[in-house]
Amino acid sequence: GQAVDVKGPKGQLRQPLPPGINAAVEDGQLVTTKSTDARALDKFHGLARSLVNNAVVGVTDGFKKELDIVGVGYRAEMKGKQVVLALGYSHPVVFDIPQGIDIAIEKQTHITVTGVDRQLVGQVAANLRRLREPDPYQQKGVRYTGEVLKKKAGKTGA
Repeated sequence: GQAVDVKGPKGQLRQPLPPGINAAVEDGQLVTTKSTDARALDKFHGLARSLVNNAVVGVTDGFKKELDIVGVGYRAEMKGKQVVLALGYSHPVVFDIPQGIDIAIEKQTHITVTGVDRQLVGQVAANLRRLREPDPYQQKGVRYTGEVLKKKAGKTGA
């Protein structure tokens, strides 16, 4: 069909291919080819190769995104298949973990999102960050580990 099934030690994925792109195994390697020489297919050819490569890397090694929670009283904890976050709001924020994603919390302020699907891991990490984006003035909020933020100067009282 128009999809590639990938199985590995960490799980299995099904990656659909764009129209006009074919995949075949040759000499133990997966090769993607265009069905015609149309220039419009060039971008999809590279996209298909990258998507299949991400699927192969995902089922063999997996993907990981790390987030830090910065702020006084800001913390996270696991409750079953949910993450409960205290992010300075008047209520705790409950985040449901999607199927195929594992979340680990260390020290209440460090979250690790892991899984085999690169797109899903990145989207879950982005959704967690969106719950309280870093403040440009005080730098409080949820940020990616190693993310560099621009700090704005506040008002000057004179």
